[in-house]
Amino acid sequence: MSTGDLDQFTAWIEELIRARGYDIDSSRGGGKSRLADEAGVHRAAITRLLQGQSMPDLETTRRLAHVLRVPVREMLIRSGRLSEEDLPLPDLGGAPSAAAPPLRLTLEEAAAGLGVPRDQWDMFIRVAGQFLPAGADTDAARVASE
Repeated sequence: MSTGDLDQFTAWIEELIRARGYDIDSSRGGGKSRLADEAGVHRAAITRLLQGQSMPDLETTRRLAHVLRVPVREMLIRSGRLSEEDLPLPDLGGAPSAAAPPLRLTLEEAAAGLGVPRDQWDMFIRVAGQFLPAGADTDAARVASE
């Protein structure tokens, strides 16, 4: 990794940290300490990262990605450690054609795919069903309105 790559990553991560509400600009803001505590990493790792001195190790990257609500894949690509070719996204059957409507998951399929425990499916369907567009013609929409 070049110095330019580290500088770019540092600028991106600083912006992301600020966008997530951590005050990293004032000495009394406590943002670095709070971020370190929430991620379960040493404050020094956050300081070194923000000063562009070093790239976090994989475990620290994983923890920061979780706390900052960004995919680890994006963190690894933006850091320059790996490329998009190194971490391809799964092929979900290609782009939908104009003739074929896009595939839609049912809420039951979503619950199963997300690993929601079977005994919590009804609650998941009721809550998730509230986010469906008005007039959606599905059993999930009916269950959500009950």
